[in-house]
Amino acid sequence: MEPRAKRLQAWLLAARPRTLPLACASILLGTGLAASADAFNGVVLLLALLTAIALQVLSNLANDYGDAASGADDQSRIGPVRAVSSGLLTPQAMRKGMIITAIVAALLGLSLLITAFGNQWGEIVTFLLLGAAALLAAVTYTVGLGGTPYGYRGFGDIAVFVFFGLLGVLGTYYLYTQQLSWLPLLPATACGLLATAVLNVNNVRDIESDAGNGKITLAVRLGRENAIHYHWALLGLALLLTLIYLVTLPVPLAGWSCLLVAKPLTDAVRTLRHTRDGEILTGMLKKTAISTLLYSVLLSIGLAFF
Repeated sequence: MEPRAKRLQAWLLAARPRTLPLACASILLGTGLAASADAFNGVVLLLALLTAIALQVLSNLANDYGDAASGADDQSRIGPVRAVSSGLLTPQAMRKGMIITAIVAALLGLSLLITAFGNQWGEIVTFLLLGAAALLAAVTYTVGLGGTPYGYRGFGDIAVFVFFGLLGVLGTYYLYTQQLSWLPLLPATACGLLATAVLNVNNVRDIESDAGNGKITLAVRLGRENAIHYHWALLGLALLLTLIYLVTLPVPLAGWSCLLVAKPLTDAVRTLRHTRDGEILTGMLKKTAISTLLYSVLLSIGLAFF
C-alpha cells in the first residue's frame, strides 16, 4: 500500500467513523422536536450535523492520543486497533490533527450560530461558551489538563449524558425555535441515557484491561455485575421517559415506532451479562449505538412528518 494511502487509512481508523452516526442522534432528535413546532432550517441542520461530527472526531482523536500516552491501550485491550499505540500515527501527528480538527469544529460552530441567530449576540455568546465547554470536554476526556483525565475517574458517563442528551437535543431545539419548554426535556433525557448506555457497553467490555491500566471508569468502580444493573436502569428510565412523552404530547402513531428499539437494546444487555468474548461485545456495542440512532430517527420522523 502506498504511504499516502496508509496515512489516510490510519487517520480514518483514528477518526472511528462507526461512532459518527451516534454523534448525529441528538441533532436529529432536536431537529424533529423543532419541526413538530413548525420550526426548521435546512442550513442549520447541515451545520449542526457537521459541527457534531467534527466534535466527535476531535474526541476520538484525543481518546486515541490520551489512551496511548497513559498506557491504557496495551496488548490486553479488547476492540479495534488504535492509531497511536499501534505506531500507525506518531503522537506529534495526532496532536496536530487534534488542533486542526478543533479549529474546524470552532469555525463550523460559529457559522452555525451566525446562521441561527443572526445578530443576536446574547444567544451567540451563550452558545459560544457552551461550544467551548464541548471542545474542552472532548479533549480532556482522556488527555486531561494538569491532572488525571475525567474519563479515568468515572465521570465520562456524566459528560456523555449532558453533551449527547440535554445539551445536544435541547441546544439543537433552541437553535431552531429560540425557546425552551419542559416537554422536550423528556426525549432529551432519554437520548442522553441511551448514549450513556453505549459508553457503558464499551466500559464493561474493557473492564479488566481498564482496571489493570488505572483507567477507573464507572464500570470499574461498580464492578461488572453492578455495571450491568446500571445498564438496565439506563435503558428502563430512557424507555419510561419516552413513554411518558408519547402519551403526554400526544405523539402521532408513527412516533411510537421508536419503542421498537427496546428489543435490540435489551437483547444486547442480556448478551453483555452472559459473555466476555471481546468480539461479541464489540458487536453489542455497535448494536446499541445503531439502536440509539434509530430511536432518534424514528421519533424525529414521527414528530416532523405526521
